[in-house]
Amino acid sequence: MNSFKEKLSEYISFTETNLKAYNSHSPEMMAQKNLIDAMYYSLEAGGKRIRPVLVYAFCNALGGDYKNAAAPAAAIEMIHTFSLIHDDLPAMDNDDYRRGKPSCHKAFGEAMAILAGDALSVLPFEIIADDDRLDAGRKLNIISCLAKAVGREGMIGGQVIDMENETKTDVDEANLRNMYRHKTGQLIAVSCMIGCICAGADGDRIKAAADYGFRLGLAFQIIDDILDVTSTTEELGKPVGSDEEENKTTFVTLYGVERAQEIANAVTNEALAYLDKFGNDAFLTELTEMLLKRKN
Repeated sequence: MNSFKEKLSEYISFTETNLKAYNSHSPEMMAQKNLIDAMYYSLEAGGKRIRPVLVYAFCNALGGDYKNAAAPAAAIEMIHTFSLIHDDLPAMDNDDYRRGKPSCHKAFGEAMAILAGDALSVLPFEIIADDDRLDAGRKLNIISCLAKAVGREGMIGGQVIDMENETKTDVDEANLRNMYRHKTGQLIAVSCMIGCICAGADGDRIKAAADYGFRLGLAFQIIDDILDVTSTTEELGKPVGSDEEENKTTFVTLYGVERAQEIANAVTNEALAYLDKFGNDAFLTELTEMLLKRKN
């Protein structure tokens, strides 16, 4: 096993341990057990854990101890998971499967899934505020950045643009880039920024990390567009062809698979250029290239 795979496995294992610990419950919370079970059902469903990995990787690239970023890294994965629970709901994308398992609303019912998503949207701020590894100034900065990345200016705002685009016939590349920047890019960019904040980085490097993250997020979403028409349900762990069924305009519907891949390649190269500020960190470079070539 090479050093990249070892480090990636280490980061993912650390994430899994923390997610379980932060979502534990005491005997006094037995009345809320179904809610906590629904939260953890979605948290433990797997996934690539890219967002917490980015937190650790940027912290490490700047000489910080990535274990000091445990709380914010877990917090970002919880935010991401809450968005997936709500995305799968009948009122949104109406997907019955997520990562090869029944969606949360299929396993626990729609009402409990909504509440599990709600709980996972606020627990992150509790665990950051209560963390004893980071000082108050860094925690405040992280909470502010994360809230902006999630709300109307960020991921949730991007979901609104995505939903409204389904009723339009004139969605162009500029619209798509804006939507992807908010819906996907914001949470990936803030993951990179938070890793820098945990390491005590200056504003110049935090901005460079954000610029990298927005481009990585765009490339990531374009690859998702491609996989929706080229992959299988077994490989993706969720239904394929959903973009066409939901009348979604994507880079593939605009330009076709080949041109969409070319754009993803170009955007990835733009992201890699920003790693110059981080000594062209070998782990981040290989991670970026791996995400471009992913099959699920």
